[in-house]
Amino acid sequence: MEGNGRPGPVAFVGLGHMGGRMSRRLAEAGLDLTVFDLDAARAAPALERGARLARSAADAARGTDVLVTMLPTPAAVEQVMLEDGGALDALPTGALWIDMSTSSPAVGERVRGRAAGRIRCLDAPVAGMSSGAEAGTLEIFVGGDPADVERARPLLEHLGDPQRIFHVGGNGAGYVVKLLLNLLWFDQLVAVAEVLAIGARSGVDLGVLHTALSQGPTASRLLERDLLPLLRDGDYEEGFSMALATKDLRLAVDLARSAGVPAELSAVVEQVFTRARAVFGDEAGEMTPVRLYEQDAGVLLRLPLEGAAAR
Repeated sequence: MEGNGRPGPVAFVGLGHMGGRMSRRLAEAGLDLTVFDLDAARAAPALERGARLARSAADAARGTDVLVTMLPTPAAVEQVMLEDGGALDALPTGALWIDMSTSSPAVGERVRGRAAGRIRCLDAPVAGMSSGAEAGTLEIFVGGDPADVERARPLLEHLGDPQRIFHVGGNGAGYVVKLLLNLLWFDQLVAVAEVLAIGARSGVDLGVLHTALSQGPTASRLLERDLLPLLRDGDYEEGFSMALATKDLRLAVDLARSAGVPAELSAVVEQVFTRARAVFGDEAGEMTPVRLYEQDAGVLLRLPLEGAAAR
């Protein structure tokens, strides 16, 4: 860490829909940044703003003060960090690893076990969709030692809303909170899709129904904000694929099982997501279960354009 509170050399591995935008923001902030992705073309936005391109994840990690990973699956996190000659072996003693992937506590535990205290570790998964990554307004759920959280905070504040960077507990707690947040969001999405489809088929004006639901006792951010791009423009959140959404849902349901807590509702939601993925494909947006209800009910859930009634 530099004397002004800014991190020294930073490496960022994983430049997909979220990671590409996040790494670009770090480059724009003027950090000493090296990036890597298996698809080198994804590095272009960060490179155009002064970042350097590494030859491998280990090459990126070598000599860095902070390594950030933003990877699609727990298996990818494990491969990047734990393969022989991988990023963990390349990190200097005392470096900080921040895993911002939606991953599992078990993978983080395996990395920390292999590291044996040689490096510091935080799990810091995010919420806020690709638009939040673009704007730097992500919510970040951090698990780890308080001193490490403060060490990471200047970097995290380039990526997220400073008021929404939550230290949620020790190592692993960030993963757990993010999986539970996802689980509740997925459950709500399916419930809302079902309710809106029933209402539309029953002849209720969708705008009236949406207002009643979003301003009454069932109000939620999903209704008030997240769902509006779909209802207005037919945007099923293509920035986050069904392949990733079903992966996150499976991890959350697995977490429930490992905790010994029945997750009967979420098991049904997982089936709905799996069916939507089978019908519309891996790359369909994460709100595609709504499209499944639209198809099954024979309705299109769209709010009228503003001013349409006046015309």
